Amino acid sequence: MADGISAQYTFNRRYYSCNYCCLQKKALYPIYIFVLVTGLLGGFSTWWVPYTYIWTVLWGATMLLPKNMPKKIAPIVYMVVCSLHGFLYGILYAPAQALLFGLDFKGTIAWIAAGFPFDITHGISNFLCGILIVPLINAIRLAEKASKN
Repeated sequence: MADGISAQYTFNRRYYSCNYCCLQKKALYPIYIFVLVTGLLGGFSTWWVPYTYIWTVLWGATMLLPKNMPKKIAPIVYMVVCSLHGFLYGILYAPAQALLFGLDFKGTIAWIAAGFPFDITHGISNFLCGILIVPLINAIRLAEKASKN
């Protein structure tokens, strides 16, 4: 009997790990749909190229967060991650700018410095918008639970 319980535990653990991994990968779908729609609406130009990787960086950062964060800490953690993404947006954007426009290191640093006021605004705004993440996650989970019943 102990072997059966152990085998069932191993199966369940593998199933849930695989299921979580698949959900992580599925999160990329809305990201790249957003990137595609942004390109369709704004035009596929040089500004759009960094979008193909900037949002993946945010996805990667959130995938590194623990799955079972304490409920009191989760909103703050998500808000900080969103804020950091906003503050670092210009730095994340810079490699594409440097490659596309032939900027040297000095030119890239100047480009980052010129956009710093916008990155500050972006980071603060992302921090405030991050308040919505936990309620949205809860609403999605509730909708999934309701659709299964």
